[in-house]
Amino acid sequence: MIIETYSPVQTRVLGRRLGGVLRGLDVICLYGNLGSGKTTLTQGLARGAGFRGRVVSPTFNLMRVYKAGKRRIFHIDLYRVSVDETGDIGLEDALSDPEGICIIEWPEAGDGFYPSDRLELRLSHAEGGQARRIVLSGHGPRSRDILRRIKD
Repeated sequence: MIIETYSPVQTRVLGRRLGGVLRGLDVICLYGNLGSGKTTLTQGLARGAGFRGRVVSPTFNLMRVYKAGKRRIFHIDLYRVSVDETGDIGLEDALSDPEGICIIEWPEAGDGFYPSDRLELRLSHAEGGQARRIVLSGHGPRSRDILRRIKD
């Protein structure tokens, strides 16, 4: 599925739609260059999942945890993490939390840790600079169901 958004507001709206269908153990991997809209999309995801506070990039903290009712949203940024360090930051615990939703920016360093059923979003600048091209792909039955649900 390919979606284009033309403003940060539209990117957040897409995130809210997606966040509204997420549940514990869902994993969303966000790929994209700096400034491609990963954190903006995550702001919408968190809002759609029920979090009402401020969502900011976890680049320097590596992980932020947001409470949304009984659920926890793990917002993880692996930009500054090497492959051999992913076990040291609590990634395995976050991925196995039955009430946890994991949103991972720069997921390349953790490739060996993710479940086979996950959602991958690839964000890039579309022509003109302001627009974002977001390619969503589901790997497994749960993630494909998520895509079907937000498509309707």
